[in-house]
Amino acid sequence: MNILNTPFNTPYNTAPFSQIKDEHFLPAFKKSIAKAKSEIDVIVNNPEQPTFQNTIEALEFSGEELGRISSLFFNLNSAETNDKIQSIAQKVSPLLSEFSNDITLNEKLFKRVKTVYDLKDSLNLNTEQQTLLDKKYKSFSRNGANLSEEKKKQLRTIDKKLSKLKLKFGENVLAETNNYELHITNEDDLSGLPEGAKEAAKQLAESKGKDGWLITLDYPSYIPFITYADNRELRKQVAIAAGAKAFKGDKFDNQDNVLQIAKLRFKRAQLLGYKTHAHFVLEERMAKTPETVETFLNELLEKAKPAAEREFNTLQNFAKELDAITHLEKWDSAYYSEKLKQKLFDLDDEQLKPYFKLENVINGVFIIAERLFGLKFEEINTIDKYHQEVLTYKVTDAKGELISIFYADFFPRPGKRNGAWMTSYKSQAIKNGINDRPHISIVCNFTKPTKTKPSLLTFNEVTTLFHEFGHALHGMLANTTYPSLSGTSVFWDFVELPSQVLENWCYEKEALELFATHYESGEVIPMDLVNKIKESAAFHEGMQTLRQLSFGLLDMSWHGQDPSKINNVKAHELNAFENTKLFPDVAENCMSTSFSHIFQGGYSSGYYSYKWAEVLDADAFEYFKEEGIFNEVVSEKFKDNILSQGGIEDPMILYKRFRGKAPQPEALLKRAGLIEK
Repeated sequence: MNILNTPFNTPYNTAPFSQIKDEHFLPAFKKSIAKAKSEIDVIVNNPEQPTFQNTIEALEFSGEELGRISSLFFNLNSAETNDKIQSIAQKVSPLLSEFSNDITLNEKLFKRVKTVYDLKDSLNLNTEQQTLLDKKYKSFSRNGANLSEEKKKQLRTIDKKLSKLKLKFGENVLAETNNYELHITNEDDLSGLPEGAKEAAKQLAESKGKDGWLITLDYPSYIPFITYADNRELRKQVAIAAGAKAFKGDKFDNQDNVLQIAKLRFKRAQLLGYKTHAHFVLEERMAKTPETVETFLNELLEKAKPAAEREFNTLQNFAKELDAITHLEKWDSAYYSEKLKQKLFDLDDEQLKPYFKLENVINGVFIIAERLFGLKFEEINTIDKYHQEVLTYKVTDAKGELISIFYADFFPRPGKRNGAWMTSYKSQAIKNGINDRPHISIVCNFTKPTKTKPSLLTFNEVTTLFHEFGHALHGMLANTTYPSLSGTSVFWDFVELPSQVLENWCYEKEALELFATHYESGEVIPMDLVNKIKESAAFHEGMQTLRQLSFGLLDMSWHGQDPSKINNVKAHELNAFENTKLFPDVAENCMSTSFSHIFQGGYSSGYYSYKWAEVLDADAFEYFKEEGIFNEVVSEKFKDNILSQGGIEDPMILYKRFRGKAPQPEALLKRAGLIEK
């Protein structure tokens, strides 16, 4: 019996990782797809008149086993993959795409859903039921249910191709990241690098049986090198390698994949009656239209560009004074920014890192979650892990009731993709009167402990941990009836609010004093460092904003127009970056070929949402600051109106209920130092 097709007899119904073998997945997928199909058949062949319960709710709770297996498999493919899992993913993705189409293109099923939808005004549904009905109807209409047979066939073909292309795109980026090493044998070439980074580079070399030091494209290796290494030529090598991922014309090249994905998405949107892929996507976002997004990005650009140009000129002059650098290149940016920051604020990450031992930061974020939302975190070792480095916790409320199981996975490994993300292994839902609690995970790539030091985080890593933990709280505190409306299942431009708002606590004295203590002496972080952190928070905010806007505009350039005539990825990209360009272009580099957010992840036509959510988060945190950052009333309102509500209502309604008014961009512009406070 395949363990994946049986109920898990485990504590808290957690995933039995140690009993799952790679070869279990493909047969388990096939079996659970067949089971899900038979559940659909029961709904379709029900002789009774379609009702909300026998059609919409039945559909919502169908395919649970398949959903569980999918979340397990694709989470492993991101955090602990291997050649076998990647090969299974290539076989499974088209099967899932086909199954999804089997549902959305099932005429009899759509007919039942439409019958209920047409009666919605007379059904006396509550808000959550109305949202579910609307969402289910749209999942058909937005995926071709109203198309002719011929067009449905075309849609199936496109979806199959897209699922394979997106997987291939991601595999190429991961392979390129893993394939690059800068092997350093002369210690002089490490000049400027902090001791911790040198030690980590040495340890990495030793682990691969090499002398000297190894620098890779994994962030904990790449970022310190590009920020601190004095050797400009080597910084250039590493920066070019990072920017050239999947852009070398070899077997890992993504240029054709990018063009195919963009063109197929456009074709798909047209087939469904939308002008572009962005029009299709944004219909289900707070922004609603590409025009709104373009206006939003360009208005911010207008405010940020003068500040960015001033900052760039100052940086260029600083580099000229310091090292006679006449032309600032991309590989100079982090290096001279760090030096200028040290000069202006007398602050660098190396001063801060001893106060941010990973274990203390984890403990700090737990204390803050307890102060704000009454949660308690207890590390447990009674549940399975997919890797020995993963930490596991039981999360309870003030009454001791189970809220969530929480997994945390912090360090880079060869089978783990770069970056940081939150995910879930099991959704929250209420079924048969039982509130089934979620299993939530955060995955990061932080600085590893070395032989002489624990894991000491950069301040950027601290904010990343808080960011992902904000997403995790959104998942953990979910309290909705239906799984597809639970937790982070919200409009994409709303999903970053809980994550980004939590980052604000990293800058507050009252919060820092709870966890920022020196890993050796136990001394609380000195007040002057806290002040410097706050003062430097808006440092180069113009340049940072411009960079984010450039990614948002690049995304819209691929998805907000007809890409049929684009045949040169690099040329198209240069054109998209025209208004946001500060540094000279690097011929060997291309952003799009490794822009996983939009070509592999779910951010296509949605990259703007980071900035959109920043407007929400700055406005929301201003409310906390007015009343006190641990104010119970504001925390309760945030939990009750946002964190627990998932996607049961339009996010602007939820936000106004929390805040009492619509969000104002002024709070963000003030915080970023782009307008006067």
